[in-house]
Amino acid sequence: MSIAKNFLLWIVCLSFVCAPRARAQDTELHFVTWKPEASQVWDQAVRDFERQNVGVKIVREIAPQSSTQIHDLLAQKLKNRDARLDVFFMDTIWPAEFASAGWALPLDRYFHAAERNEFLKAPILANQYRGQIYGVPLFIDAGLLYYRKDLLKKHALTPPRTWRELVEQAKTIRVRERDPHLVGFSGQFKQYEGLICNMMEYILSNGGALWDDKRLASLLDQPAALEAVRFVRDQIIGEISHRGVLAYEEPESLALFTQGRAIFHRNWPYAWKIANDPEQSRVAGNIGMMLLPGFTGSGVAALGGWQLGVSRFSRKPDLAWRFVAFMTSIENQKRIALATGRAPTRVALYDDREITDRIPHLNSLLETFKRAAPRPMTPVYVPLSNIMQRYFSSVLAVPNTDIQKRAALTARDMNRVLDLVREKNIP
Repeated sequence: MSIAKNFLLWIVCLSFVCAPRARAQDTELHFVTWKPEASQVWDQAVRDFERQNVGVKIVREIAPQSSTQIHDLLAQKLKNRDARLDVFFMDTIWPAEFASAGWALPLDRYFHAAERNEFLKAPILANQYRGQIYGVPLFIDAGLLYYRKDLLKKHALTPPRTWRELVEQAKTIRVRERDPHLVGFSGQFKQYEGLICNMMEYILSNGGALWDDKRLASLLDQPAALEAVRFVRDQIIGEISHRGVLAYEEPESLALFTQGRAIFHRNWPYAWKIANDPEQSRVAGNIGMMLLPGFTGSGVAALGGWQLGVSRFSRKPDLAWRFVAFMTSIENQKRIALATGRAPTRVALYDDREITDRIPHLNSLLETFKRAAPRPMTPVYVPLSNIMQRYFSSVLAVPNTDIQKRAALTARDMNRVLDLVREKNIP
């Protein structure tokens, strides 16, 4: 072999040894999420996880904001056994359905009992089905009433303890303020899952219920529920709110309040931070927050919240769990709470000094979260919800609707779904 050829071979070998090796193809983990309030916090969390897990790339699919639309997107992927889906957000009402359908991976071998004890009890129970656990709670929600402290003080009014008192105060303030753009109340009355939460709060606080969980029978045609629905239609929608609220989810209803155009507002805990941020709210510093009113006694708050689950069809369940554990860790929940006002699910954070200093009202909500009413757990919740959404939406939107007749038809349809549960003996 010539000297020239030897030299060329030496150069080639040296280049191979000394040159940095090309990075292997990243292992992708697909995560279905929604557009968060503080995107930089989530971006940082993902970067931190990727840095700690070299060679892993989190691929995020941003789902619609609506709980109903996210559910439909996930259901389609999971029905199709989409192996590209690894981790996903779940609303507090989905674990039973996803578990019963065989879509969510049981997490018992990862999420041990000792660690579950570090979380609030209500969201842990909401993630269990037939003795197994299918999700890890990331943050918890409960319905709250926000109000304009400045307006109540100006008109010598104290925060309302009943829904009827709230209506009377709203009427009084609107008359005295003479502001044609000011409405009395802003809530979530669009036909979606949030409508169920809102209406359940009225019905339960009047002594009613959506359905009897033991007899598996609808209760929407009973007097307590009928009276509550009629009150919302005639006294809230038709009296102190404009009809635009019939198309409002959380963002739209909160925007009306932060623009200074609503006296009272129902929302989740996250709204506090936005309503008191001068860059986002015209009424920052003038906001009060309290438990929801009732009719004769205490009000009832719907339990809400979101958790992370793992697809049963994921080819990377161990890695998916590592990501879930990281995102729901005490450090990450603290970061999310400080940035967004979202209430954490880890009990220890309610005694965290930095959180209590920056979100002083959070600790006072702990009892609210413990007492919040969950929507009944069942694997057939979604068809029941769809039936109830159509009923509530139609009777609230049309003033002359015969509520009793529509409720009877709705109860009949709900009972048909509940009969299927009874026949198959599904708990």
